[in-house]
Amino acid sequence: MALPSTIYRASIQLSDLDRQVYEQLQTTIARHPSETEERLVVRLLAYLLCYQEGLVFTKGVGAGDEPDLWVIGPDGRPTLWVEVGLPDPERLVKASRHVGCTVLFSFGRNLAQWLAQHQTKLAGCRNLTVLAIDAQFLASMVGTLERMISWEVTVTEGTLYLTVGGETLETSPALVVGSAL
Repeated sequence: MALPSTIYRASIQLSDLDRQVYEQLQTTIARHPSETEERLVVRLLAYLLCYQEGLVFTKGVGAGDEPDLWVIGPDGRPTLWVEVGLPDPERLVKASRHVGCTVLFSFGRNLAQWLAQHQTKLAGCRNLTVLAIDAQFLASMVGTLERMISWEVTVTEGTLYLTVGGETLETSPALVVGSAL
């Protein structure tokens, strides 16, 4: 018998001064049994840093042909493709050829090795942005994770400030390839 997904409900006050996005967001995010808490948190972080009207979580881990998040245009084609983790670089190259904007939020134990191996190839994609998430920041975020998420997030001059339970965490996602969001 398969294990069910764990459901998280998030209420997030987003103030992205860099992009002039100010929203009170309410969302539900499902964590597949095979998904780590780190990956779940990075998917939510990607949602916030790429937030725009129409951005939705896809089926994620269970859907091999979909990214983690996307925006579908009026013609039914994706206009924004957002991946999380260390995916096959060919997948990113293909997405960047067919989608207006492709973003990867990279993290994990093998991040340095993965980047060393694929960064040159990915740098050739004109509409691909690759950001690296700091492992220590990610561990701190996971330490605050609850099923009812209540965050205040401010982004200014490339720095993200996340306030949860009276504690503020800070990071600046490292731009590895492409241009800032």
